[in-house]
Amino acid sequence: METQSSFTAPRGSTSGDFYARGHMSANMAVQAYFVIIIHFFDKYMKAGGKSVTYKNTVRSCFVGYIVQAIVNNFLPLLFIRLQGQYGLKLSEVTMLITVNFGIQLTVDLLSAFFVDRIGYRASIVSAHVLAAAGFVLLTILPEIMPPYAGIMTAVAVYAVGGGLLEVLVSPIMESCPTDNKETAMSLLHSFYCWGQVGVVLLSTVFFSIWGISRWKILAVLWAVIPAVNGVLFAKAPISHPVPEDEKAMGLGELLKSRIFWVLFAMMTCAGACELAVSQWASFFAEEGLGVSKAAGDLAGPMMFAVLMGSARAFYGKKGEGLDLDKFMTVSGVLCVISYLTISLVKSPVIDLIGCGICGLSVGIMWPGTFSKASAAMRRGGTLMFSLLALAGDIGCAGGPTLVGLVAEGSTMKTGILAAAAFPILIVLLTRCVSKFIMHNS
Repeated sequence: METQSSFTAPRGSTSGDFYARGHMSANMAVQAYFVIIIHFFDKYMKAGGKSVTYKNTVRSCFVGYIVQAIVNNFLPLLFIRLQGQYGLKLSEVTMLITVNFGIQLTVDLLSAFFVDRIGYRASIVSAHVLAAAGFVLLTILPEIMPPYAGIMTAVAVYAVGGGLLEVLVSPIMESCPTDNKETAMSLLHSFYCWGQVGVVLLSTVFFSIWGISRWKILAVLWAVIPAVNGVLFAKAPISHPVPEDEKAMGLGELLKSRIFWVLFAMMTCAGACELAVSQWASFFAEEGLGVSKAAGDLAGPMMFAVLMGSARAFYGKKGEGLDLDKFMTVSGVLCVISYLTISLVKSPVIDLIGCGICGLSVGIMWPGTFSKASAAMRRGGTLMFSLLALAGDIGCAGGPTLVGLVAEGSTMKTGILAAAAFPILIVLLTRCVSKFIMHNS
């Protein structure tokens, strides 16, 4: 059943006039959206080979992480609608999330063995094609085959694209000739946060104005972004992360390296730090602001994403004058403080503040670890980035799992207190990697 809009008509106008104007605004917004996309597309298709530079590659990398945010955050907004429209069970809906991330984890692992063989360009373009195809199929397959099987197939298609994006975008960015690779990497990862905020906010506005029954239109609109960005990647210059005169590390050499396992543990902790608290962001917003569950589901995750993105964007813009090791160490300490604040202070408002501080503090951890890995293992190549992406995803699953296991025998706050071990490890491991880099330089 479609949820009714909570908007009321302004004074001096009838409800019909108000909604007619709402539909007109939605149509104008969609038309403007397509005009911008077509103009953007036409500009780059007409560009000569000499005018397409690494700046275009960097911008396409930014959009690549927005595409991944769409892959991970759009479908959950439709769960209630899909349950009502197709009669899905709650267990079936939650399985869609499991399959999405499970496939992405599998792709993280397997991509290390085929990306170098088929090439970065073919891989990154394929990732965008699969992401776009998955969203289009989401609107078609449930109508021509059993609905659940159709939705699951569409999810599987765009999940493969999302997994490839997670593995490929960072090394492509790392290979671009930027002024400061550490700040560029941090700025890159901020775009996942902005993508998450944009998907949730714009989708919510679309559904409020046009109705959630038209979700298929929005799915096709979101599919336009990976389709266009895939074309741009097909024209943009792409370099391999390992220089041509050097040989990339093999799996055996990588697994025998002690510093690799330190970086693997560091990335696992980065993912755990991020998800152990962010999964409770809706609850903290609901309790701290005294709002409804629906409002908390919107405000909590968006607050966390905005603050995490702000930290990444700040380092991306101002990081040239900052030491990455010190920035990560301070962020780790701040993250420990946020965990202690949430777990030890009995105040909903303070819990919400602690959640916000956590979002701000974890921002640098994931991109910072990628940057330190590139500096410590210059021949790591695709294999290293692939396994580190896998480590991050393991942490994203392990952090909330630890909180849940501890909370079962006590309380949620005790679970978060136990998870404070992750940012403490981040601080210690950052110091360890720094010493290794200094010794080998």
